[in-house]
Amino acid sequence: MTVPFLDLTRQYAALREEIDRAVGRALESQRFILGPEVDQLEGELATLCGVRHGIGVASGTDALILALEAAGVRPGDAVVTSPFSFFATASSIARLGARPCFVDIEETTFNMDPEAVAAGTPRDARAILPVHIFGQCSAVERIREAARLSVGTELPIVEDAAQAIGATRHGRPAGSLGAAGCLSFYPTKNLGGAGDGGMVVTDDEAIARRVRSLRAHGDAGRYDHRDLGMNSRLDTIQAAILLVKAKRLREWNETRRVRAATYDRLLAGAGAGAGTDLRLPVTAAGNQHTYHQYVIRSRRRDELARHLRDRGIGSAVYYPIPLHRQACFASLGYREGAFPRAEAACREVLALPLYPEITEAEQESVAGAIREFFGES
Repeated sequence: MTVPFLDLTRQYAALREEIDRAVGRALESQRFILGPEVDQLEGELATLCGVRHGIGVASGTDALILALEAAGVRPGDAVVTSPFSFFATASSIARLGARPCFVDIEETTFNMDPEAVAAGTPRDARAILPVHIFGQCSAVERIREAARLSVGTELPIVEDAAQAIGATRHGRPAGSLGAAGCLSFYPTKNLGGAGDGGMVVTDDEAIARRVRSLRAHGDAGRYDHRDLGMNSRLDTIQAAILLVKAKRLREWNETRRVRAATYDRLLAGAGAGAGTDLRLPVTAAGNQHTYHQYVIRSRRRDELARHLRDRGIGSAVYYPIPLHRQACFASLGYREGAFPRAEAACREVLALPLYPEITEAEQESVAGAIREFFGES
């Protein structure tokens, strides 16, 4: 059975009429810039994230840049973050003229290791940017305390929650664990639009006010520009589409958890007889995972990916190169071996097909092919 890694057409087919009506209403209104749908979406997602403010912006990357700037990051500052993430996590820091300061990850969750934060936070650190990778929250409370003990003061935490909308830690939603949280509505996300889009969510009135200004060229009102800012506003048409999907997000995230449990069951013990190190995802105590990705790992990752491809099964590697080894960050001076757990993850991780519309029969085909790879029936 052919199993695509991701098939967005299935979701659209189920929502086609409702989405088309929502887009039609936005077109008829001709209010394309910060229209009423944007206001409504900002309110709904702020509530979902357990905060008072949502500020829609043009992309998840812009959300990171604007949230960091609003939190006080300036040129020359250090920002502590993970080397195991999408490029935008580190590039958003560099775009502000600040310096990404990487620390290693936990082996099981792939999230930033609080002990590494304690050892690796420099004295000139201005903020911490943990990444809730693959849909699971970082241990933000431990990261906050580790950084405080390291530098003697509490640093603002900006959450990269681009992959974790709807996830919780000890009952608190992603986006409410730090000074601000950053969401992405890239089409493949759990809440995906029809193009780029993002949002900053925060309980901090000053940060919210500053992000609103920065997203509109630093306008303080009546063409009074106190800062340079940028042009980064969430399109009304995107907001209209996202409002249709947002009311289904909790159901979709729960379905993802069910699908993940199905893989856990189908792959339990897979490869044990072959002496492999195949490992399944681990959810940390206190976390509710949203499984933006279901990621397994094996030292035979590349062979396994080829085996799946040959059987018509999609898979993907997130991420093949750690951020500290990207050519554009060579000037930071990091060398291979600097962050061994992140580097090992880049060699071993493989994401399997998982989305609310995938069928159990398709999952059985994926699991069967993996067992076949390891010489099992």
